[in-house]
Amino acid sequence: MYQTPKTLKRYALSRDLESKARLLALAGDQTRIRILCVLFQNQEVCVSDIGNSLGMSVSAISHQLRLLKANNLVGTKRVGQNICYFLHKSNYTNQLKKIICG
Repeated sequence: MYQTPKTLKRYALSRDLESKARLLALAGDQTRIRILCVLFQNQEVCVSDIGNSLGMSVSAISHQLRLLKANNLVGTKRVGQNICYFLHKSNYTNQLKKIICG
């Protein structure tokens, strides 16, 4: 027979929890996972190269990268006429790498 535990920790809604939920939702998309794997394997990659690697259009890749950048997972660097992306190093991205790229 089930017995209710004597003490249960309360998990209130907070900005921290909201932030974690947003990051998990970002990582839960198949296209973004593939983009992140490309970025984990390379220090810096231009949008067109990511598109070629994934067999997708530059505009589709750019849309996903904008979402990742808006949530501070990636940064940008201009190289000539190209915009290249790199991962911001953090505990979150380190854990994400272990989960999605083996």
